[in-house]
Amino acid sequence: MPLLERDIERYLVRRTIEHGGKAYKWVSPGHVGVADRIVLLPGGVVWFVELKTAKGRLSPWQKLFAVDMRRMGMNYIVIRSKEEVDKWFSDLTKT
Repeated sequence: MPLLERDIERYLVRRTIEHGGKAYKWVSPGHVGVADRIVLLPGGVVWFVELKTAKGRLSPWQKLFAVDMRRMGMNYIVIRSKEEVDKWFSDLTKT
């Protein structure tokens, strides 16, 4: 059975807590396309995280949000599986 986006999101939240962080669900009235979660990690590390399934596509508004975040030097990532969550945390702990 394929993973649903909510399954990946729950896993991200659990792994964030395990790393001593918070993964806030973000809804911004009047602003479409914002990332699903703002992940706050120890040391003042902040990430905007968009969650999609393996076949999920970013909407045009989500693409614009990603471009804006990167242009401003923000940390932004699209995660598509539990394995990508694990790899992301592994990469974060290496730096």
